Amino acid sequence: MKICRFGQDRLGVVIGDMVHDVTPAQDEIRAKAPYDMRGDAVIAALPEWRGRLEEMAKAAPGVPLASVQLLPPVARWTKTMAAPTNYRDHIAEMAAAREAAGGVASKLGPDIGKAGIFLKANSSVIGMGEEIPIRFPDRRNDHEAEIVIIIGKKGTDISQEHALDYVAGYALGLDMTVRGPEDRSFRKSVDGYTPLGPWIVTADEIADPDDIPFTLSVNGDKRQDSNSKHMVYSIRRLIEFASSFYTLHPGDLLYTGTPKGVGPVQPGDVIRVTSLPQLGELRMNVRAHKIGG
Repeated sequence: MKICRFGQDRLGVVIGDMVHDVTPAQDEIRAKAPYDMRGDAVIAALPEWRGRLEEMAKAAPGVPLASVQLLPPVARWTKTMAAPTNYRDHIAEMAAAREAAGGVASKLGPDIGKAGIFLKANSSVIGMGEEIPIRFPDRRNDHEAEIVIIIGKKGTDISQEHALDYVAGYALGLDMTVRGPEDRSFRKSVDGYTPLGPWIVTADEIADPDDIPFTLSVNGDKRQDSNSKHMVYSIRRLIEFASSFYTLHPGDLLYTGTPKGVGPVQPGDVIRVTSLPQLGELRMNVRAHKIGG
């Protein structure tokens, strides 16, 4: 099942190229959620509500997907996590770039186990209905295509053996980056620098999360072309690693790292991330930042 959010906080099920509004289910789920619940109540309720959502979608008239403004497909998550240095070819790419620029090796090194998962501001997450605003046009702003895990239920110290039990679904994402000397999380948390979408595909539709091909193009020029099977830390290992430090909650986002081919973008560019048909296409326009918004 493909789940999206659109318009003014409306919940939809995507069937073909149509969106079917199932917002009444969202309203009921939220009304019954515990007052102190952390995370996204709709994501947490998916196992119980799956059948009802499908029936509601069949009964609801569809509207063209192209006619709605897509929001981030998760409404209420507690944190946005991201894995650094998780593709060996990207590690080599960045090391070569630093050497060519006369820089020194990263103090974090190429070992994800030592570098750790880092956090991005939740306020940096946008859906496909928005645009990426380039706030620092005088600096290099890079695209990084990624597969994103959406956590389905609360858990901590999760073993690899049971890791996939905690996955609600997957989506496509971009980990946009401003190059510079500041802390990594700071440079990656600019407003609009964490696109997510176009929807969540539930985990049951992905046969093997460690074999997801994906590509990125800018203005039709392919720049990144890889597969999640090339990750240093697999999907299961990433969940185990992240949950050894954090309690994961429904709706939490885990960006899984990017392969080689990272490159700059500028206002006017169009970025497309494509993958399996179930995951769709994340298409993002890039614009200049407007003072005050």
